[in-house]
This record gives sequence, structure tokens and C-alpha cells, in this order.
Amino acid sequence: MSTQSLLRVGMVGYAFMGAAHSQAWRTVNRVFDLPLHVRMTAVCGRDEANVAAAAARLGWQEHTTDWRSLVARDDIDLIDVCTPGDSHAEIALAALAAGKHVLCEKPLANTIAEAREMAAAAVRAEAAGIRSMCGFNYRRVPAVSLMRRMVADGRIGDIRHIRAAYLQDWITDPQFPLVWRLQKDKAGSGALGDIGAHIIDLTQFVSGQSITGVTALTETFVKERPLPQASSGLSAAAEDNSGNGTPIATGPVTVDDAALFLARLDGGAIATYEATRFATGRKNGLRVEINGSRGSVAFDFERMNELEFYDATRPSGEQGFTRILVTEPDHPYLSAWWPPGHGIGYEHAFTHQARDLVEAIATGADPTPSFTDALQVQLVLDAVIRSADHGSAWTDVEPILAEVAA
Repeated sequence: MSTQSLLRVGMVGYAFMGAAHSQAWRTVNRVFDLPLHVRMTAVCGRDEANVAAAAARLGWQEHTTDWRSLVARDDIDLIDVCTPGDSHAEIALAALAAGKHVLCEKPLANTIAEAREMAAAAVRAEAAGIRSMCGFNYRRVPAVSLMRRMVADGRIGDIRHIRAAYLQDWITDPQFPLVWRLQKDKAGSGALGDIGAHIIDLTQFVSGQSITGVTALTETFVKERPLPQASSGLSAAAEDNSGNGTPIATGPVTVDDAALFLARLDGGAIATYEATRFATGRKNGLRVEINGSRGSVAFDFERMNELEFYDATRPSGEQGFTRILVTEPDHPYLSAWWPPGHGIGYEHAFTHQARDLVEAIATGADPTPSFTDALQVQLVLDAVIRSADHGSAWTDVEPILAEVAA
């Protein structure tokens, strides 16, 4: 196979998101008929033994511990950034400067300044045919894509209300360790940036409207946590020195555990958002409902192959929420998968993300969400933080600068 028909991928990071992205790269050409064939060339991580094991497990041809050498390689076309947020900007900017396409996990960066720089660099790279995309995978759930299509087609009329919640409970135990997601210098923010960013992007994507202002509050319920063992993922364990009489070392939690805010959008809708990792009993409870002048539509990730639709134009005796089973071949993405009624799962959204990015690169199209789209989400996150820091004062979302939006 000629190199002209290949998309040679190098990935930085191999934990939770790295595994999800690897699944997508392994699968995408086996499911979709694409103009480029993905080659999983090399994966990068800091620990030699761990990244070697990850390469073998996840299907990468090679491994390295130096992301700079990965970016510099001539046999790499795309850099996939799956690291904590504190390294997104450095890696993505270097990759764009080296003429590589970039897929970067969300949120785009840890600061507005970094996100603006990344978005501007991506706009400049577009002129040379270099493509970039931010990984908001929930856009690629077929039911969400159908939801967007129905809203755009006017099926619910003028949008009036948006309500969104993303509820998890994985840190409710105060003995859960101080992993990187609970440290501002690495993660940027807590539940707000980790899961709140998803529902911000998802609701703006589905509604076609952008958040313009917010009033917000945040809370950190557990302010000190045990220091972690070497593992620092979502199921990490704390150091335990209790057996030898040594007190367990702790450190401060420097991010929010929960964030709530009200918002106005530029199309006239009003909205409520809740993101928390303290919703006891909720594992990955993402729900979005949109109410319009002609009906309503709702999505619940715990029933990800379904969509709820209320058509207010029906006769009163026939009205009621309808369950749409989103498994038909004419639903978004699903013609490549299973017979009707056979559901798909979490990992498929990443495969759809890879499919859309490969097609965009092959055809010279601009993939979405772009770095500029991701910057807009970052500006909303920033407005939420500023509002919460100033007694929930109403706070406008800063505009995207003209040189970035161009």
C-alpha cells in the first residue's frame, strides 16, 4: 500500500482516552469504506515498560518515551493527543508547526491564552492543508446526531429551554486518592472542564446556538485527599502506610467537585447546566433535553441508542413522548454497523470520530469541532469560573478574536 493512501498516526498518551482512541483507530477501516487507511505507527508515554506493554495491548507498531521525536518523524501524518490538559498546547502546537494533522482531546487546553494560541495556529495551518479537530466524542453518538438533525429541520420549532446534566460519582469516597484530574495545574478545572465541557459542546452542537453569558457556582466537597500510588486513573488507589504507624500523606484538591450554572444563548434560548462527580449512584449520567415551540427532544446516555421526541403538532389525543430506537441504517453512522435493533456502545462514538476526521483529511474539508469551536467551549468554562469566583455575578462569555475566527 502506497504512503499516499495511508494516514500514519502517532498517539501521545495510552491510558483511558488512549485506549478509547486506539480502539477507534484499530476499527475504523474495518467498518467504514474510507479513502485513507489508518496505520497505527507509534504510541508515546513517559514510562518505557508501561508504554511498551500498552503498544502491544492496543495494537501500535512501535512505542517511544519522547513525544518530540514522535512529532519530528517523517513517517507520521497525524498526532493524536490523549494526555492531561497541561500538555495539550505544547504537543499540539509542535505538531501543527511540523505539518502534522492533530486530534486533541477535550478540553482543548488549561487556559484561555493556550486555547487562543492553539486555535490561531490551527487556522494558519489550514492554509497549508493541515487539519485539526478536538475530541468531543458525544457528538458522534448516532442518537445525538439525529437529535441535531431534527432540531435543525425545525421539528421542535423555536428553542426555548435547554437543560443539561452530566452526573458521576467516582470520587464520592473521601479516601479516593488525589489523582491528576483533581489538580488544577494538570487538569485546569474539575468536573467543570472534565464533564461540563461535554454538555456545553453537546448542547451548542445540537441547538446551533452559542452560550453568551452565565451565572454560576462551584463547590469542592472534599478539600484534602490521600496521595495516589503510581496508578492515577479513574480507579486509582491511595498510598496506605497505616500498617506501620505512619500517617497517610494527603494533598489539597485544587479543582471543583461540582459546577452549576444558568446561561443565555445567542438564539434566545435559556439553559441550565449541572456537572458533578458527587452524584451518588450515577456512573455516567449524561442527559440533555431541549424544549421548543413545536415539541421537545431528549437524550440520555444511559439509554444511548434511544431518543425521546414529543410532537406538539399532533392532535391532543395523540400527543406524548415517543421512544425512537436509533438503530436504523438511515440513522447517522449506523449503515456500517449491525441490523436494526442491535445497539452500539460507548466506544463506537470514537470510531465515528476517527471516521469523520479521516474523511475530512482525505477530502480537504475542515473537520468539526475545530480548535476554534473548542476555544468557544473554553471561553464558556472561563466565564463559569469567573462568575463563581465573584459571587455568581452575571458574566459575559468573551468573544472569539477575529484573527482566530478568520
